Amino acid sequence: MSTATVPSERRRTAELEERIRQAPEGFRVMTGDRPTGPLHLGHYFGTLHNRVRLQDAGVDVFVIVADYQVLTDRDVADRLTENMEGLLLDHLAAGIDPARATVFNHSAVPELNQLMLPFLSLVSVAELNRNPTVKDEIAHSRQSSVSGLMFTYPVHQAADILFCKGNLVPVGQDQLPHLEVTRTIARRFNERYGQVFPEPDALLSAAPLLLGTDGTKMSKSRGNSIALRADADETARLIKGARTDGERHITYDPENRPGVSSLVLLAALCLDRDPHAVAEEIGGGGAAALKRTVTEAVNARMAPIRARRAAYARDLGYVRSVLRAGNERAREIASETLAEVRGAMGGLV
Repeated sequence: MSTATVPSERRRTAELEERIRQAPEGFRVMTGDRPTGPLHLGHYFGTLHNRVRLQDAGVDVFVIVADYQVLTDRDVADRLTENMEGLLLDHLAAGIDPARATVFNHSAVPELNQLMLPFLSLVSVAELNRNPTVKDEIAHSRQSSVSGLMFTYPVHQAADILFCKGNLVPVGQDQLPHLEVTRTIARRFNERYGQVFPEPDALLSAAPLLLGTDGTKMSKSRGNSIALRADADETARLIKGARTDGERHITYDPENRPGVSSLVLLAALCLDRDPHAVAEEIGGGGAAALKRTVTEAVNARMAPIRARRAAYARDLGYVRSVLRAGNERAREIASETLAEVRGAMGGLV
């Protein structure tokens, strides 16, 4: 998908948000994460907060813990159980309610993965090869060679979305090509075998970009993030070491002062305020005042989330039961979808 389509997708997102307000029960959202490490503040303001918002609005939300996809860019899945439980803790602490959302993991739903075979027959190697998101992920892969799982990742993602007939997928602009593969697969399957799948819409994220403490993209793998599980002291230490610049007067200017502006934005998000107003209030206080403001804002905003996370961590039996229940619901739905697919394809799958 070219960037020329982004404005139309944003208009479509505005329409979808209005439809969600009017009839949330008509939507099923599919989203998720790879369990490769602790979620951080960028995840919270970029995705978690939005998932909880949609859930609370009455949308049927599915969250996949994509354990198989850990292997797309690494040879082994290190500390998988620990990372999966950490993801669950972060979601529960952020407000995901197992009574209104379904949280499950890839490997527990073999029927989902079985959809990969017919779906792979619906796209060409050339189409997969020119996917710009896959190209970027391959370029930043930690592997010396590209695995077939990385190459076919968009098709695996299509199976994730379509097994539950998800019709709404919250994505960033860079993920639009992946979703277009899903839409293509759904459309071609329906044309070839009969109407089974919806063509899911993108719900473009308006989440602001938070930089890491080193001034580059906040990332689990770069060691530049503030984890949701971090305590108040660790948060203060990480923010104290964040990169700023030599200009004392604090302004919000993301283009020219990215490090300073990202810290201002983080404080503003935590305080539910405009970043320009936050910067103006700090004014000539310099980096020390800025970091003090950010630390206080983050710790105040995260305090109840950290308290809930600690409480859930003391009852891992309950946390694991949430995943078991989610896996059972996901398997039931995936089995029904696979039966539909077999019927449409004459029992081939």
